[in-house]
Amino acid sequence: MSRHAALFDLDGVLVDTEGIYYTFWDNIEKIYPTGINDFAAFIKGSTLKKILTYYTDDEVRRKVIAKLEEHEAQMRYVIFDGVYEFLEQLKEEGIPCAIVTSSNDDKLAKLFAQNPGFKDYFDVVITDSRVSRSKPDPQGYLLAAESLNCHPEDCFVFEDSYSGLEAGRRSGAKVIGLTTTNPREGVARLSDMVIGNFNELTVNKLLSLFAVAVEA
Repeated sequence: MSRHAALFDLDGVLVDTEGIYYTFWDNIEKIYPTGINDFAAFIKGSTLKKILTYYTDDEVRRKVIAKLEEHEAQMRYVIFDGVYEFLEQLKEEGIPCAIVTSSNDDKLAKLFAQNPGFKDYFDVVITDSRVSRSKPDPQGYLLAAESLNCHPEDCFVFEDSYSGLEAGRRSGAKVIGLTTTNPREGVARLSDMVIGNFNELTVNKLLSLFAVAVEA
């Protein structure tokens, strides 16, 4: 098995889209109210299949899907500052990487098309097509670790949402929380380490903080 692996959530961790999605789902809630308080925050980390269970009318579900597809077709997927540099460090150290997201395959195809070469940093991509349970269930992270031939407890999970952070904890991995979406104090309760962005982190710093020697 690989000694270590880095497992990344997508929105709010690698790409600067979380605010865009919050606004989208907040507007959807106004059009098709579910009655759930702060619905946009409540569903963070959920697969679309899970989100659609909150709508009881089939026609509403179809309209929500259509609006989401239109929205994502027009989105720009901007990679956060410092991400490429950190991924390059992981590559140099021979640490395999995975994306673990509740998003679908079509969205990932658009992301990779807009950012040539980005996909090359990832050995595994786990989307909603490969999981049956949404975060905070650890299924996606456990599957990523298995796919990378790495023990979950030897993995580093990078997350921003409370449901994602909890999924990382439940998987047994070390959890690095980003404060791109939620307050630092809330993120810290579910994380082994908290960062504001990847400019604050190097691979050597990450490994040394967890008392892990860099392998030759």
